Amino acid sequence: MRLFLGLTLPRDIRARLAGLCSGVPGARWVPPENLHLTLRFIGEMEEETARAVTIYVSRIRHVPFDLTCKGVGYFGSRRRVRSLWVGVKPSSPLMVLQKKIETLLQRAGLAPEKRNFTPHITLARFKSGARVRLGSYLSGNALITAGPFIVDGVVLFSSRLGATGATYRIEEVFPLA
Repeated sequence: MRLFLGLTLPRDIRARLAGLCSGVPGARWVPPENLHLTLRFIGEMEEETARAVTIYVSRIRHVPFDLTCKGVGYFGSRRRVRSLWVGVKPSSPLMVLQKKIETLLQRAGLAPEKRNFTPHITLARFKSGARVRLGSYLSGNALITAGPFIVDGVVLFSSRLGATGATYRIEEVFPLA
């Protein structure tokens, strides 16, 4: 199973963000139903290890909190963009939640995540080495906001790669309390 932990977005937030998904040639836009915020990519694992992860993550204790999407950006270089995303307003509760999840996953036996956590919602991906001009897109959407919305649970997603992209399935929801 290919797994990751993340946050789902309310329907109205997904609809608002889906409105940003156009105007950049060569972009492979994420379908609205797949828009989410990844807290930690786990990767391929056997079912037994996945059960251990579930047990540890079910121990999460965190108070629900508000989150607001804000601004757009990209990963990669200005000339070779890998992905386009919408960010979130700085949120201490989100950062604390992500650290708690990282700690629990390490206790479950997973190696530490090497990359720093940069909260974002991927809107589009680009072929490796694609030259993309984003200037007008970035300036035109710099002030975008969506929300706030309440984060009241962490979701364990499975991901299946197919010819048309990834399909995500909710495997389990861990309520925040």
